[in-house]
Amino acid sequence: MTAPPTVPPAAAARRHYDAVVVGAGWAGSLIARRLGEKGWDVLVLEAGGGGTETWPGYLDSLDTFYSAVAKVPNSAYRPNKAVPSPDVLDMAPVRAAEPGGKEFTADGYFVQEGPLPYGTDYLRALGGAGMHWLGAVPRMHPDDFRVRTAYGYGRDWPLTAADLQPYYARAEREMGVAGDAAEQRRLGVVGDPAYVYPMHTVPPSYIDRYCAERLDGHVVTEPVGGQAGELRVTALPQARNSTPDPAYDGGRGYRPAGASGLPNYGERCVGNASCVPICPVQAKSSPLRVQAGFGGNVTLATRSVVTRVLRGRGGTVRGVEYRSYGDPATPVSEPYTAEADIVVLAAHAVENARLLLFSGLAATSGQVGRNLMDHPTMLAWALGAEADGPVGPYRGPGHTSGVEVFRFGDARRARAPFRIELSNWGWSWATGAPMSNVAAALGVGGTADGEVRPDRTFGPELRRLLGSVIGRQLQLQIAIEQSADPANRVTIDPRRYRDPMGNPRPVIAYDLDGHVRDGMVAARHVARAIFARLGATDFTTYRPQDGVPPIGHLTRTYGGREVHLAYRGAGHGAGTHIMGTDPNTSVVDSYQRTHDHPNLYAAGCGSMPSIGTSNPTVTMAALALRSADRIDRQLADLHRPVAVRGPAPRDPAARQEATS
Repeated sequence: MTAPPTVPPAAAARRHYDAVVVGAGWAGSLIARRLGEKGWDVLVLEAGGGGTETWPGYLDSLDTFYSAVAKVPNSAYRPNKAVPSPDVLDMAPVRAAEPGGKEFTADGYFVQEGPLPYGTDYLRALGGAGMHWLGAVPRMHPDDFRVRTAYGYGRDWPLTAADLQPYYARAEREMGVAGDAAEQRRLGVVGDPAYVYPMHTVPPSYIDRYCAERLDGHVVTEPVGGQAGELRVTALPQARNSTPDPAYDGGRGYRPAGASGLPNYGERCVGNASCVPICPVQAKSSPLRVQAGFGGNVTLATRSVVTRVLRGRGGTVRGVEYRSYGDPATPVSEPYTAEADIVVLAAHAVENARLLLFSGLAATSGQVGRNLMDHPTMLAWALGAEADGPVGPYRGPGHTSGVEVFRFGDARRARAPFRIELSNWGWSWATGAPMSNVAAALGVGGTADGEVRPDRTFGPELRRLLGSVIGRQLQLQIAIEQSADPANRVTIDPRRYRDPMGNPRPVIAYDLDGHVRDGMVAARHVARAIFARLGATDFTTYRPQDGVPPIGHLTRTYGGREVHLAYRGAGHGAGTHIMGTDPNTSVVDSYQRTHDHPNLYAAGCGSMPSIGTSNPTVTMAALALRSADRIDRQLADLHRPVAVRGPAPRDPAARQEATS
């Protein structure tokens, strides 16, 4: 593994830069490297610590993950008190909550003031959330860019899917994506008839094949929008190593882009089933691969926490104020400033909003922090028929295939669309399996298969029980689209809520509207129908158990009765500095440049006016590359030599001679 060049935070403040980029995740790393390749002097400021880009640091992350009791997204990375990260373990249910009261508590980095929990997390470390992501990179569908025009809800984009197609292709090269382009063309998300992905699709899992044999061609009608969807198991594009496709790039094959010419490090995916949070063979792509290609004119400073953006003259900004710290356990810091012609905020939707709010910038529209989104994710779980034997869980990436048909169509007018992922990891997300199965069989908590077992199980019977139950676990992860709603927002309250370094903590207000809840009702019906078609026994329940509700519990009245539902956060934070053409209703333009400040960009998923049902990272990366090209042109204009004319001659004859 090759580490990017870094400098101490104090040294980074000692000169003027062409661009300062705040955040070293996917968006920030792609913009910084592109500008560096164009010859611009770039400073990247990362709040989190480094280390994971080195071999010893990577091994430490693996050890941290192996020793963690709860294998959650941040469990591979050591806590950082100076710059805490939100965590899925920050929330807990409330037993027998008061009617109308909150059914959860939150004790973490986020201040949760909404009626429902915002269950999305991210990582403040070198590489950002790209260090613990799943690696799923489906493109958005063209209809996802025009939901207001086509279906009457949410907000439209100021650009089209066609505008992003070349940037999608560039992003997939940078990430090293494996996929089946022909299959994605049939879905309508890949437009180029000759395009192939850099690498062949990751082979389907045993569960994928099991489900395809029993589901393909079967029609399920969901009751809310009335859509009759023909089920078909479709492969997922993924940013992880498989076999490079020799047909890629017009037959030239796949090599990572970038001036460095570095090879794509990491082995091919071998199915370790720990993509979230860390791949033991480095098959999953991460922003560190982009950073390994930073040239000498890209300076990277870790443990550098940007506190505010500094105003300049005439509506411009002149740079950033940041603080550096040494020991993550003792947040003692020193202040510095870094000045630049262009400032790019690429620190995550929530962090970008927090910085803009604290800096008092981009305020004309009143939309900074608003329209916070995620993909509320429903889980449904069942046991395959005992006669069918094991279905092969806990092998491969989190999911390698899914059912896509309910992403599209006019039913979106009546309910939110959804995408169904076929989980390869059994009931791990839903119930904490397989450890919960062991605990239940030993009589120390939980149930093994949905049935109460008062007697403890040991010896050969324990092995038989676990082998039967765990090997037949099926789980669906259903990502529901959430549209832009100004009431869902990030705010700050510096007088009441600050982190250990003194920066304002994000205050979150979050809820799900009726359109989303109706999508959840439809998704629950489809999940039942899928399990029935598979001959599986459905153990899904969203009702409170012994007075304890599941996290994300909610209800929806449908068909004259109250339906219990529940969701988890997907880690797909979006909105908060939404893009558009009107400065009075949006924060940034289609290039992610703020309307109010011509040299300030807010890049990332926070710019997205809608998120469809696709994991947003590849769309974010495409937007980042498009913004980088625009920033390059803007810097070129700023630095273009100006021809200076001398004073005009006083003598009319001399003046005529000078102009002839």
